[in-house]
Amino acid sequence: MKLLIFSDIHGSGYYANKIKNIVETEKPDKLILLGDLYYHGPRNMLPKEYNPMHVSEVLNSFKDIILCVKGNCDAEVDEMISEFPMQEEIEMVIENNVVMFTHGHKYNMSNLPKKNIDILVYGHFHTGFIKKQDGMLFLNPGSISLPKENTSHSYILWNNNEIMLKDVEGNVIEKRILG
Repeated sequence: MKLLIFSDIHGSGYYANKIKNIVETEKPDKLILLGDLYYHGPRNMLPKEYNPMHVSEVLNSFKDIILCVKGNCDAEVDEMISEFPMQEEIEMVIENNVVMFTHGHKYNMSNLPKKNIDILVYGHFHTGFIKKQDGMLFLNPGSISLPKENTSHSYILWNNNEIMLKDVEGNVIEKRILG
């Protein structure tokens, strides 16, 4: 299974177009969105080409392959313009691993869910990484539009047992092979 994982778009029409190009190039089975799709939030600067309606148009064009979790900046009105459901969390089995996808404001490396999972995938912090701690794998695609701590505008490509953190130009930042 080939997954593309993005987080924290925060209403950037510019980076929504980048997502569209990446999806069309990579042709994933599923596009997983980890929340904070449209609103920039009170603590963030306006992202490049702030245009939440354009972001919704781009994302809705992929509604048949989208799985989405709700972020802390997502509200009921955001669900009204989205042609795909927003869930609190998503659990899947991938390559014999129980994987939980969440936004990250509730569950993350510092606050683990009380579930039996192998991999926790979350955004929220705007810093991309692939880390292993105490036998568990943690993935964060970073923010596609508003990265923090000198990290890149990034996303995750998960293709079967290979996980890559990539920048928006497609350069591999980190890579991990499962198994």
